[in-house]
Amino acid sequence: MLNRILQWFGWRLLFVCLALGFANALAAQTRSPGRHRARSIKAKKDAKVSPVPATAPEGEVIGKRVKLSDGSTIEADDVWKQGEDLWYRSGGMTRRIDRTVSSVEPIRAKAKNQIAASPAPPDPPAQNIPPRAESLRIFLQGGASMKVDEVTEADSGVWYRRGNLSIFLERERIARIERESSDSKSAGRSEREWTSGNSRIDGLIRTNATRFGLDPYLVFCVVEYESHFHVRAVSPKGALGLMQLMPGTASRFGVRRPLDPAQNIFGGTQYLKELLKMFGGKLDLALASYNAGEGAVLKYGGKVPPYRETRDYVQRISRRYGSDQRKAGEKISPPQ
Repeated sequence: MLNRILQWFGWRLLFVCLALGFANALAAQTRSPGRHRARSIKAKKDAKVSPVPATAPEGEVIGKRVKLSDGSTIEADDVWKQGEDLWYRSGGMTRRIDRTVSSVEPIRAKAKNQIAASPAPPDPPAQNIPPRAESLRIFLQGGASMKVDEVTEADSGVWYRRGNLSIFLERERIARIERESSDSKSAGRSEREWTSGNSRIDGLIRTNATRFGLDPYLVFCVVEYESHFHVRAVSPKGALGLMQLMPGTASRFGVRRPLDPAQNIFGGTQYLKELLKMFGGKLDLALASYNAGEGAVLKYGGKVPPYRETRDYVQRISRRYGSDQRKAGEKISPPQ
């Protein structure tokens, strides 16, 4: 009897052990996929938040580039809009942009790593470098002047370039533009280089001065003072064009269109030549007559009239031309 009871308990214990083992195995299989899924999700999250290699930062903004509709550009320190107008500041100068603007873009300095990765190109051979003029200088009204690298003519003024900056100047602000090489420093006035900023006007001055036997530089000085090379200049007294011909003077020398540069310079140069012949090559009397009329000079006994405007005119052009009466007689062809 006792043996049967022990066998019954043994079988019962064995069954319980087998059942527990089966349950544990089943639970282990159920938990395993969950752990795998957790590890997979964590890996994906880690992949999402892992840092992406950063690209090289752009350089610091150092200016603005204004692109104009005619294809030219202005590089400035700053650009802003005031009302309906666009303004820019460059080199301490503030200017209004009076032409159509296509776009305004930032100018950025190159990143350090970009500079290191892009070595500067080698210098060109010395024999391929063209000789440069010693200076190109713009003289402003009032006596100021500045050296520039390049000058480009525009309808209402000139564009000049200094380094990588292009700046516009109205014609009224410019007194003259001169280009001097090292060889021209010791040369006479008739040989020094000069320019109005307009190659066509320069050519007309040289052509007509040669035609009438005058120093082109003298004609240049007169045109500069009279109109500052403004083709359509009109004075309060009615003088017209580059050399400010009065209607009667223009008609006297066959100038039908005083605002045409070719006709105006032709008539003005011919008139200046006639005055020099009339007063024996004396530059001060010729200039006084050009300003006040030859009748005024004759009225005061062949002397510069005591008019403040006329005396200032004679003094300033004579000083600009850089000669006294004797030197002017040497440079200008004798009366014929």
